Amino acid sequence: MVSHVVLLGRIVLGTGLGAVIGYERDRHGRHVGLRTHSIVAMASATFMVVSAHFAYFQGYAEGQLIEVDGSRIAASVVSGIGFLAGGAILRTGITIQGLTTAAGLWLVTAIGLAAGGGMYWEAVVVTAMGTLALTVLRRFEDKNDALPQRRRITLVLAEGVNVVEEVEEVVHALGGIVSDVEYEQRLDDKPRIQLRLDVRLPANLRVGSLVSKLEAMKDVKRILVEHPPH
Repeated sequence: MVSHVVLLGRIVLGTGLGAVIGYERDRHGRHVGLRTHSIVAMASATFMVVSAHFAYFQGYAEGQLIEVDGSRIAASVVSGIGFLAGGAILRTGITIQGLTTAAGLWLVTAIGLAAGGGMYWEAVVVTAMGTLALTVLRRFEDKNDALPQRRRITLVLAEGVNVVEEVEEVVHALGGIVSDVEYEQRLDDKPRIQLRLDVRLPANLRVGSLVSKLEAMKDVKRILVEHPPH
C-alpha cells in the first residue's frame, strides 16, 4: 500500500502544476486564473488518489475477495469538468470567448489525474507542453491579426438623403473596402432611410476612428458597427 506521504505528495504536485497553467491565464487577464486552475488540479489529483487507493483504507480482512473499479471516480471527473469548463465560455453577440480557458481547465484536470495516479513525469511534461501551447503558440495566433477586419455598418439617415458615395469615400480613405451595400427606405408613419454596408478594414485600424468619421457626417442620425453574420 502506498504511504500517506506519497499520496499527499501526488496531490501537492498536481496542485502546483495546475497553478502553473493558472498563472499563465492570470498574466493574460483571463477571468479564470490561478486559484481556479489550482483548485481544479487539486481536486482532480485527490479524486484520482481516492479512485486508485480507497479500497486499501476500508479495513477489509486479508484474503477477502473484493472487486474494485479504480477508474470509475476518475471517469466521472472527466465528465464533470465539462460543466465547469462550460461556465468559462462567454458569448457576446457572435463573439465567443473563454474557449482556451475552458480547454485549460480540461488540461489541468488531466494533469491532476496523472499526478494523482503517480505518473509524475507525464504530469510534468504535459504541464510544460500546455504552458508552451498557451504562450509560444499565442504568437502564431497573433499573426492572424494581420487579416482584414470584417464589419457591417448600419446607418440611419435623415429623410431624403443619400450618402452612399460619401460613406464609401470615408471607408476608402481609411484603407478599407466596401464589399456590399443595402439601401432601405421606410414609408410608414415614421419614415426613415437605412443604409447597410459590409466592409473590410485594415487589421490595425481602430473601429473608433471609423465611427468618428461617420459621426462627423451631418445627415447620419444613428450608427451601428458590428460583425457581419456568417
